[in-house]
Amino acid sequence: MTRSEAIAVLEDGRTFHGEAYGAEGETFGEAVFSTAMTGYQETLTDPSYHRQVVIQTAPHIGNTGVNREDDESRRIWVAGYVVRDPSRTASNWRATGGLEARLAAEGVVGISGVDTRALTRHLRERGAMRIGISTVERDPQELLLRVRSAPKMLGANLSAEVTTPEKYTVAAEGEHRYTVAALDLGIKHNVPRRLAARGVTTHVLPATSSLDDLLGTGADAVFFSPGPGDPATADHAVGLAREVMRRRVPLFGICFGSQILGRALGFGTYKLGYGHRGINQPVMDKATGKVEVTSHNHGFAVDAPIGQRIATEEFGEVEVSHVCLNDNVVEGLRAFDVPAFTVQYHPEAAAGPHDADYLFDRFVELIEGEPAHA
Repeated sequence: MTRSEAIAVLEDGRTFHGEAYGAEGETFGEAVFSTAMTGYQETLTDPSYHRQVVIQTAPHIGNTGVNREDDESRRIWVAGYVVRDPSRTASNWRATGGLEARLAAEGVVGISGVDTRALTRHLRERGAMRIGISTVERDPQELLLRVRSAPKMLGANLSAEVTTPEKYTVAAEGEHRYTVAALDLGIKHNVPRRLAARGVTTHVLPATSSLDDLLGTGADAVFFSPGPGDPATADHAVGLAREVMRRRVPLFGICFGSQILGRALGFGTYKLGYGHRGINQPVMDKATGKVEVTSHNHGFAVDAPIGQRIATEEFGEVEVSHVCLNDNVVEGLRAFDVPAFTVQYHPEAAAGPHDADYLFDRFVELIEGEPAHA
């Protein structure tokens, strides 16, 4: 097929030439790379990628087409897409269409034929930065001006843009055991599915919900979901987490939810150089010494000391429970005096390895009154 010319321009002026992939037009966002070899559909539909342009380090993308069953939310959320070699055909018995047609249908502007290895190395050396992709602008300098005027991820408050507009419920599979209220900051479908497999009914509520809204579901526990944006802006969610802990309601946070709980416990957050994204990140569980291969998508992290218990002002002792072995970034927190724990990565996977699936068992044990580290 014949493709239009396209350019991608980073905010430091580095320019890459290629061909249109998906919708034609122009888009802007934060350039980030994902090291996943598979699972492009789950990546595209992950709300945590809202306002980000994803560069796939795997060279061949689109091989297995797309289907609605593998979507992790109601739509594609990425702001743009960069691939090296798009598949000419889709070959999978579950496929109901091609990736490029899906991107075009949802208005996602992408670029193909790019040296994604060079682009990734550039971001690793200089950090995540804004990028623009255009199939209509031929002058890189003109596009660069618009890139530099695009909003930054630092200071971005995005939960309201991705949360569910209305409460909905995912019923337990088989016998109902417990009820969880999930604050939707950008939840993926596989979270309530993993809970449902354990007999948990999950009520998913908008990010603006109050404590009365959460507990009004009859919740035995509360879950704070993953999501996009800067956790330093999420004051409502932080206040809500403190209210939940004051009530001593079991609380589990993942990714953005982990950062929210970190702030609620009194820690700061900061932006990583280029973040952790992909399904092959090594994390150590400090309680067991076990190393897990895990799925990640985060550009911010909690600033907490590793290797010691920390006495918080209101909620007792806390310690870092998990660390990333690539860079020693905090990947989880465990409270000793309130029933709360977090992980910075994605135990629900989708796509990704299932090494960390046991964390949903820990959540159920916490509801049952067992220690979260058991």
